[in-house]
Amino acid sequence: MKRKLRFLLTTALIFVLSLLLIFLFNQLYFFAALVGNFHPVAGYAVFGTGAIIFCAFVFSLIALWNPFPKPVFPENEAVPSYAAYIRYLGKSQLAHPKHPDPFKKERDERWIKSNHKLLETDALNITKELAIKNFFVGALAQNTSYGTSTSLTNNLKLVWRIYKLHHKKPCGRDLLALYRFTYGSLPLSDFNKEELPSHIKPIIQSSFSNTLATLLPGGNLLTPLFLNFFLAGSTNTYLTCLTGIISLHYCQALSEEDTAEIVRQSNFEATFMLKEIVKECNPILSKTISDAVKNAGMESLDTVRPPTPGGNLAQDIVSHVAQSLKNIIRENVESEKEKP
Repeated sequence: MKRKLRFLLTTALIFVLSLLLIFLFNQLYFFAALVGNFHPVAGYAVFGTGAIIFCAFVFSLIALWNPFPKPVFPENEAVPSYAAYIRYLGKSQLAHPKHPDPFKKERDERWIKSNHKLLETDALNITKELAIKNFFVGALAQNTSYGTSTSLTNNLKLVWRIYKLHHKKPCGRDLLALYRFTYGSLPLSDFNKEELPSHIKPIIQSSFSNTLATLLPGGNLLTPLFLNFFLAGSTNTYLTCLTGIISLHYCQALSEEDTAEIVRQSNFEATFMLKEIVKECNPILSKTISDAVKNAGMESLDTVRPPTPGGNLAQDIVSHVAQSLKNIIRENVESEKEKP
């Protein structure tokens, strides 16, 4: 099935590119003919200039697709191609500003690994930054086109920023391979049901924390509503953490033995990062929703008519109850504000 789909996509891509080339050269020919009406040489000059620009664009794309001759990815550290791959990384990898020897010419394995440690810190900070954004996007914009597109854009941006940390010049082939590997390693990308429990467990554990009972008003009545927010935010955050950590380990892999452990190690690390982020974001989201519920309750109680002389007894009772509730909520809000 994959082979047939790949053949279909390749055929469609070749067909679209052929149509685009025919259209471009057709337009260039007509423009050159129009200019040639004023002077014959001008028409040939325009057509030649256009052809040169097009060829330069094509060669630039080819250079962007594979700027460096890349050696074979080694199976392990014992194979002869391992040393050649280390030299390739030394030429193509950016040196971290805090590296003790950033201008070293002959960059060996020790230099690469120490540089990876410094780059790992920056990559994890970027992952945490975008994961926090996706927590609130997932919680407050769940099941909307805005939430889906924003989360996807943040994840694509995350992979690109981690890739750019590790490379001097972007390589289209390597970047595409990174996106494919990261997407293929995320849960449900291949609908493997056996992997679901290991991914669902950290999300549930993070969402069902004690912050709901201590920070949200209304306790048991409002808990199901707020759990929906936290579950959506935690799920979005977990996927973002996995995306960033998988991309990081892929960029820092030195052999095929390293890539074999990426998914399992990333799952373990993403669980811990998720707990840290949820612990940090849950109180903020809880407080925000709590204030919104209190304000909404105050506004709804303000709509109740005050008691009037000679009015209905039931209406007077409702008015007094509403006034009492409003005073209680106002006192609770003022007492919380006075707390340090």
